Amino acid sequence: MPSISTILAPQFQSSFFRACPTRHKCPPRIAASWTMTMDSDFLNKKKKKKKKEVSVQLSSLTPPFSRVETVRFCDLHFDGLQPSDQELDPHDRFEFGNFVARPALLDQEYWIAAWLRAESEWENRTPTRYSDQCKRKFADQEFHAIKKRCKEQNGDSSTCIITVRKERKNVKRTIVKSVVGTLDLNIRYLRLGETFPGELVEAPRFCNINRSPSGRYGYIANLVVAKSFRRKGIASNMLYFAVKSAKSIGVASVYAHVDRNNKPALILYQNLGFGVVEMANPLLLENQTYLLRLQM
Repeated sequence: MPSISTILAPQFQSSFFRACPTRHKCPPRIAASWTMTMDSDFLNKKKKKKKKEVSVQLSSLTPPFSRVETVRFCDLHFDGLQPSDQELDPHDRFEFGNFVARPALLDQEYWIAAWLRAESEWENRTPTRYSDQCKRKFADQEFHAIKKRCKEQNGDSSTCIITVRKERKNVKRTIVKSVVGTLDLNIRYLRLGETFPGELVEAPRFCNINRSPSGRYGYIANLVVAKSFRRKGIASNMLYFAVKSAKSIGVASVYAHVDRNNKPALILYQNLGFGVVEMANPLLLENQTYLLRLQM
């Protein structure tokens, strides 16, 4: 039987990301029933403040950590040091130069990935007084979206791949300064009648899915590298790692969308063997977007 203790009600403080200084008030994380009692002298002393007491059931067991468990943003702490690979024990990783590509494992890594995407989204926009506020909102929404996507649904799966700076002897970095790139690798299924994603433009909302091995494909999205770490081979090596990961689970084709005006990105994918799907639907032409495919 767990023990029962009576303690004074704790004072909770909000914590927030230093690079994103929007405060979020945090509710208490103690899962217990709270009971309030008043001091017996209260009725006799009108000016005396109320005392709060709580009855909390203490448990000797700590729930196991889950990689995709949803955690409130205000519970994340970014001033801690990046754990070593030995501590995280990633099952799949790819080393290149001074960097390592691997799946994100910590919630802080998911959030930094979301923040890099927010900065990329606003990189070429004219700054306004609301730009920082919009980026923080975008990053917060993207963080929760990443966590949701990483929970496998109806056979589809998603992995947030990040690139972190390789450990150096006697040098420790914070998580904020460790993550320098990110992308999403999604594993999906074609709809019946499709030979590539999005071929059936006017397909019904609820249509049959081709669950055969031939209908399974990989899709790469949200490729971003921190501005100060570009031109170091990070993007191409992350893509290589993503393609290798997809191939290892039996996927035969990997797709990606690229803006027609983004020549460097187009060259990046073509150097890895991606080609333009010429028969893609007219909506891509209207949106000035190429659909690229890599057959393995």
